[in-house]
Amino acid sequence: MSLYDIARPLLFRLPAETAHSLGHTALRLSQQTPVRRLLAARYAVDDERLHTEAFGQRFPNPVGVAAGFDKNAEIPAALAALGFGFVEVGGVTAEPQAGNARPRMFRLREDEAIINRMGLNNDGAEAVGRRLSRRDVDIPVGVNIAKTEHVAPADAPADYRRSYEAVADGGDFFVVNVSCPNSQGFEELQNRDAMAAIFDTLVDAGADPLLVKLSPDLPEPAVEDTLDLVAEFDLDGVVATNTSTDRPASLRSPNRTEGGGLSGKPIEGRATEMVRFVAERTDVPVVGVGGVATAEDAYRKIRAGASLVQLYTAFIYRGPAIAREINRGLLDLLERDGFDSVADAVGADL
Repeated sequence: MSLYDIARPLLFRLPAETAHSLGHTALRLSQQTPVRRLLAARYAVDDERLHTEAFGQRFPNPVGVAAGFDKNAEIPAALAALGFGFVEVGGVTAEPQAGNARPRMFRLREDEAIINRMGLNNDGAEAVGRRLSRRDVDIPVGVNIAKTEHVAPADAPADYRRSYEAVADGGDFFVVNVSCPNSQGFEELQNRDAMAAIFDTLVDAGADPLLVKLSPDLPEPAVEDTLDLVAEFDLDGVVATNTSTDRPASLRSPNRTEGGGLSGKPIEGRATEMVRFVAERTDVPVVGVGGVATAEDAYRKIRAGASLVQLYTAFIYRGPAIAREINRGLLDLLERDGFDSVADAVGADL
């Protein structure tokens, strides 16, 4: 039994956001101490078969942390020490935002899921950009860029550009978030003309590598429209997917009726099918996110076409050893199926 197994019942007695803040603080404090090296020695898995290249970046392994976990770029070094191959910070907005009223994060313990309606609370792009410029981390760090809530959809392209320019020097790749279900105005951005204007502005600003994050709730024609724009603007990748506003009938937790975006095991199958759908229709790398909790979950997304995978919810339920467990498990699965590397397994089921 790990220390996290002992601590988890105590943490789960606290409100979800409070527990997350405590864990976040512990990781932040560890970064400037010898604990960071001890964590890396315990959790990092260094094996050439896990090394991955995508959109011009080199990743020590394909398992990353999804946007939302480290909103303000405060703990990339600690997450690297826990064995993750990359981190996506944010969502970041041009102006600081307090987000929605609490409570705004809910555990669905029976379903190994989370519902959040955080509302893109963050310190603002300038503060995040300053932190990124001082970062001490040797894994790629991406920045998820979103629309400031009070900004009208017509003014969204300039707002995204302002955010990008504030974080440009510190990010290794940039993700356009037009699919957040927990902040006002995003539904109006999920159409071809609105996205084209945002992409055009960011490409003109020099954003590179540039990816777009999709909603799992988009109908297939809307996904195809987005992929047409990915090709038109020569974007570098697709993140599939964000959280979902749908509520599967299988949910058992009393918190299933809360509003917000659902993440975790209940959306794993849907997210993997979105990865497959996207990978069959584009040649750019796909980042698979949604319900990744085990090596088998990650491997399904990789075989469905994901070059990289991300997680968030599983960190809460499985603890700080999760990247190590998934990476070790991936090595076993690669060996079982005769693949020499993760790259060889990408899209094996297509």
